[in-house]
Amino acid sequence: MNRIFLLVPLLLLTGCGGANWGWYIIDPTTTTGWNNLKFLASGAYWTIALSLTAICFSVVIGLLIALPGLSKHRGWRGVNRTYVELVRAVPILVLILWVWYGLPVVSGINLTIFWAGVLALALSDSAFQAEIFRAGIQSVARGQYEAAQSISLNYRDTMRYVILPQAIRRILPALGNQFVYMIKMSSLVSVIGMQELTRKANELSVSVYRPLEIYTILVVEYLILILIVSAGVRWLERKMQAAEQ
Repeated sequence: MNRIFLLVPLLLLTGCGGANWGWYIIDPTTTTGWNNLKFLASGAYWTIALSLTAICFSVVIGLLIALPGLSKHRGWRGVNRTYVELVRAVPILVLILWVWYGLPVVSGINLTIFWAGVLALALSDSAFQAEIFRAGIQSVARGQYEAAQSISLNYRDTMRYVILPQAIRRILPALGNQFVYMIKMSSLVSVIGMQELTRKANELSVSVYRPLEIYTILVVEYLILILIVSAGVRWLERKMQAAEQ
């Protein structure tokens, strides 16, 4: 029954197939098609794990880079600007390749494929996160800082209890967009052998010689993931707005 249910959207998507199309290779009502679909879906775990881990690291790094950009000291602002401009100037695919092939040569550090992908994605995204955090913190009214000072809060407690909670509520949509971006960019880690969704699709495509059918399923897989993430972000926004009221 589950296999028949999966066949319906496939038929709708393909217009019931064509003479030169091989949709049978992903037909869930056949053993071969069902096994191919399971093989393609098996990469979802690594796509999600890679994206979640990388976004967590990028948020932390981005916040740490954003804070010097708010300093009155020109040197600290220069650190922020230099990091952001340099990292944003490097294409993410190039950064992935450099971390995987270049970092062991330069530093002697040998990372697994997973952690090399996490490091590259987190570094690339952290520059954008830094700008998001900087804009969010700067959007908080100056009176909030003054109110915190009036009750003798130091800088750390002011940021922790007063400024950041307000800033995060304002930048949550942007953070959600970055998570969606991270899921899509995680597909690039397939070039170094990460067994995520795109790598699985590539491997199956070269073995059955049906790229149209395989990559159509890949599009659907990413579409489902991103729709789920977008719905989760909207739910979290509503919860935070309700808590604020």
